[in-house]
Amino acid sequence: MEKFYDAVIVGGGPAGLAAAIYLGRAQYRVLVIEKEKIGGQITITSEVVNYPGVPKTDGKKLTEAMRKQAQYFGAEFLLAEVKELKLKGDKKYAVTDKGETEGLAILLATGASPRKAGFKGEMEFRGRGVAYCATCDGEFFTGKDVFVVGGGFAAAEEAIFLTRYAKKVKILVREPAFTCAGSIVDSVMRHEKIETEFNTTVSEAGGEGMVQFIVTKNSVTGEEKRYDAGSGFFGLFVFAGYEPATALFKDQLELNEMGYLVTDRRQQTSMPGVYGAGDVCVKELRQVVTAVSDGALAATCMEKYLFSMYEKLGLEKAERPLPDQSLLDDDSEQKNKTNDDDKSFISSEMKSALAPVFARFEKDIAVKVYLDDTALSREVDGFVEEMKPLCSKVHFQIAEGNDNTIYPMMSICDASGNELGMAFHGVPGGHEFNSFIIALYNASGPGQPADPSVLEKIHTLDREIHMKIAVSLSCTMCPEVVMASQRIAAENPKISAEMFDLAHYPELKERYQIMSVPCLIVNDEHVYFGKKSMTDIVALIEKI
Repeated sequence: MEKFYDAVIVGGGPAGLAAAIYLGRAQYRVLVIEKEKIGGQITITSEVVNYPGVPKTDGKKLTEAMRKQAQYFGAEFLLAEVKELKLKGDKKYAVTDKGETEGLAILLATGASPRKAGFKGEMEFRGRGVAYCATCDGEFFTGKDVFVVGGGFAAAEEAIFLTRYAKKVKILVREPAFTCAGSIVDSVMRHEKIETEFNTTVSEAGGEGMVQFIVTKNSVTGEEKRYDAGSGFFGLFVFAGYEPATALFKDQLELNEMGYLVTDRRQQTSMPGVYGAGDVCVKELRQVVTAVSDGALAATCMEKYLFSMYEKLGLEKAERPLPDQSLLDDDSEQKNKTNDDDKSFISSEMKSALAPVFARFEKDIAVKVYLDDTALSREVDGFVEEMKPLCSKVHFQIAEGNDNTIYPMMSICDASGNELGMAFHGVPGGHEFNSFIIALYNASGPGQPADPSVLEKIHTLDREIHMKIAVSLSCTMCPEVVMASQRIAAENPKISAEMFDLAHYPELKERYQIMSVPCLIVNDEHVYFGKKSMTDIVALIEKI
């Protein structure tokens, strides 16, 4: 048992964060477990304009403010994958790949993931024309015709976003009208680069390597249309709704016929002490504002439940430390800081956050830096100069490459200069900065915990495995694949994992026909798209 909490929240999106704020403010011990990135699905939304009191922001900024507020009130956070939930009895247990956690109550805010549309060729061309995230993949279709499948808010919003890149956007709506609010619909219908076809579904997508033709069908007239890209290719973005993430508890709690979690008016599920909030629940409207409302209501009702459990079990409420005001420094204070941050890769706020992480490093390591005379190498050199003074146990060394070196490169090594199979091509900025820090952490120790059964499989792999991970620094899904691949490489000297910022390596994009990230390439032959955990990647390697 790692630690006891009053409330364990599974899911770090707006619903889970709102609940953490309310429970933390009520002086309860709260743990938020998130397997990917704090903030949930909304972090990939480039523009949020319908959250009350916030005229305009993006999903990442909005949820980062929520996270800071929850942390201010004492909530703790754990990036881990929940493998099992034990929900019966007075005490609840969450078994993760980093250990087991105990609590008196559990809130399930696991959200939902994009639903596949089901047309012929959808899975075959995933990553090669078929995509599910406009923020991550939109730029790959600059100057191309793009189709959007769906008629809800996400489809309408992402269609507008895609006009930044696409020559033309055609929305294919299965219903006779959009199923979302009129304001976004008005924007879509007025946009000069957007066309819409109603009562229309995609029957097939096909082509030679890329999506070069699309077949649609009108559900009213039965008419079929074929769109051909000629010698070019199309983008086909699917926003066909979501599937609730209920696999962990589907056999323990009541779900409706669509698989969504059933809760009462207090957000309690069919089991006492277990609550639900956000997109995973049965509800009429799935928006940030309703997710936050669910989380707040669930937390308030959980407070009453926890009070009753304290009395029943004869427990005393633990004293909590006073909130750390520095966690809520407002924008005006940040603006008064030195303007040097505007010219830096690593802001003063990031440096402060890194200090306790670097304090946990156990042994000296080296980072060999391979540079040439390109602008990208000069950027990497600037990044390295900022990193040098931050941790005394990490030593950056300029090294000479050979004919096989792909410049620029930062290769993580042990103190003797032996490369450990973890390398970065390009500046690991944006979402990949965390990947770089975690790679250093895994090299210097103690390293991230991992499932012992997965580690055992990694250690028994007895052949050379070389992984390349093609990423976009704006992609929120890419770091999971980078960190998982490099965690595997850290455990086995025959395995390597290199990150490539695809914006600077067009030859990689062309060679493997990459039109979506993250893209995992194993032994220069096997190509996989989409999010992957350590377990997923090990399973793929074992099949090769």
